[in-house]
Amino acid sequence: MSKNTDVESSIINLIGVGTEMKGDVVSNGDFRLDGTLIGNFYSKLKLVIGPSGKIEGNINCKDCDVSGAVKGNIETSEMLTLKASSNVIGDLVVKRLCIEPDAEFTGNCRMNNTENTES
Repeated sequence: MSKNTDVESSIINLIGVGTEMKGDVVSNGDFRLDGTLIGNFYSKLKLVIGPSGKIEGNINCKDCDVSGAVKGNIETSEMLTLKASSNVIGDLVVKRLCIEPDAEFTGNCRMNNTENTES
């Protein structure tokens, strides 16, 4: 890896409890959301939505762990984990999916395994 990629992968961004942001977020590092985001989220790495975290908008990232609420579509290039306390309303496009008991999900899911898609 290049030095720039190493620096980006060690960055952890945070939106804390009680903070509300409006607008799209683009991140090159890992991200944790415990507040509210009204807008779309894009990251090359991992998004963790804590139990108090809420997103009203679409998510596109490598990995995502959801413990809070999402109202919007989620697309991950690797793993999506819906924890027991999560509530997701929207469509999913994922490579791998883990849904814990008591997680709430309303929408459609498409497994996107690009390695096996040959035309």
